[in-house]
Amino acid sequence: MALLRADVPVDAEFSFKGFAQKLLRKSKVQAESGERNANYVKTMQWAIMNNDWGLLDFFGDKDVRQVRTHSWQEYLNWLHGKRPDLSPSTRNTLSATFRNVMKIAQEEGAISDVPQTPRSKLKDNPRPFFRFHPLVPKADDAYQKLLSTAQAMSMECVEVRGIPITDELYDLILFLVHSFVRPLTTELYALTHGDVMIADDPRRLILTIRDGKTGYRTSNTMAAAVSVYERICIRNPNRSLQTPLFLPQYANRTTAGKVIQRQFGALLDRAGLEVDPFTGKAHTLYSLRHTAICMRIINSHGKVNIFNLAKNAGTSVDQIERFYAKYLPLSKEMAKNLQSFGE
Repeated sequence: MALLRADVPVDAEFSFKGFAQKLLRKSKVQAESGERNANYVKTMQWAIMNNDWGLLDFFGDKDVRQVRTHSWQEYLNWLHGKRPDLSPSTRNTLSATFRNVMKIAQEEGAISDVPQTPRSKLKDNPRPFFRFHPLVPKADDAYQKLLSTAQAMSMECVEVRGIPITDELYDLILFLVHSFVRPLTTELYALTHGDVMIADDPRRLILTIRDGKTGYRTSNTMAAAVSVYERICIRNPNRSLQTPLFLPQYANRTTAGKVIQRQFGALLDRAGLEVDPFTGKAHTLYSLRHTAICMRIINSHGKVNIFNLAKNAGTSVDQIERFYAKYLPLSKEMAKNLQSFGE
């Protein structure tokens, strides 16, 4: 620690801060050109510049030529003293950003090797989702209960903060469960009619997600999403290609998202589904995306191609296996496959 805290001034061209700034400038250019996701760049900036425990707070004035693997461990010890509650995923984000800064230093010839930064072990927790038949008995089907309650609240014109719940909330639930889209300003609420194409064989929507959490992607929906889209079109006869799919009356898409969140919260409260009893975690709109992924795994009897599912949902095979598949029971068909002896 004495070496790292030395008072000897560091030449600016070799300072960690200098290379961190170069990384942020490079990443900003990549984001503007579409090579990098804007959220990724924001996360990296947060890891570098956090006022309380960011990388610059510890490494900023250090000479990258003197930074070693043990320096990273010293940072972790310092970090634990300031924020012992930080999750393993946050520590891994800091680790990845640290390595990216040091890679810039390596590319410019300041160092020959990038210090090792062992990853923190992540604790895999199952994602809360709405249980559905045949995963549970029909009487315990939380997903159908959610839909029927949404229909009832729409028929009763229930208001949340003066805004009535309409069939749009019911359709939004169906859309999320049959499209795998994230309920984010950059995904669900950014979708316009120009981002939707109806396709056949099989019947589906092809969605263009322009700036999703994992960047640009096209996503194929299930057939049920086509019916939802057709109802959306009927509700909006004067739509243009730039008209948003949901709550188009709100130009501010963040506001549209907040309206839906509040209505969904009221729906959960009325249906008695605020908490997933299997995980003990609170349900949110994200639970609909989790339901979508689990539904595909269960209803396909395990035959869905996990790689295709991951690509379509804008996630990874590792994420699906860690947070979804490993917590789902074997279906009857999968159990038969497990016990088979070949042809």
